[in-house]
Amino acid sequence: MIAYPDTSFLCAVYRRQDNSAAAAQYFKTMPEVLSVSSLLLFEFRQSLRFQVWLREQKRDKGFPKADCDRALVDLQSDLDSGFVEIIPADWSDVHHIAEKISARYTAERGYRAFDLLHVATALHLEAKVFLSFDERQCKVAMSEGLKVKPS
Repeated sequence: MIAYPDTSFLCAVYRRQDNSAAAAQYFKTMPEVLSVSSLLLFEFRQSLRFQVWLREQKRDKGFPKADCDRALVDLQSDLDSGFVEIIPADWSDVHHIAEKISARYTAERGYRAFDLLHVATALHLEAKVFLSFDERQCKVAMSEGLKVKPS
């Protein structure tokens, strides 16, 4: 595996936003399928559903359920066709790596658990590139020796 994405990358691929063109271009030119973990898929799907809930609470927040449904269908289509594949991870090892990263950086830089788990998953899966538009996650990924794309 060469590259591993975070949720911001998946959001840019499956929902129209500022980074969508860069994500789509990178996704199209990847030399391998996009590898994801079950944890990443859970967070992505959860974030879409949460945006629907936000929209129901306040119309200027979140996005419509139709957008969520479209993104979920598109993701499932890519999983079914093999453009995206779920890679198994040893979650005990991922947690161990995340704990080490947390001990090194969180007290000084303030990282969230899922951010560290995604970077730790990339390291566990021996990815060389971390795909993200999240500046904080990019910073910790680079600190751990991963290249960050798209840039």
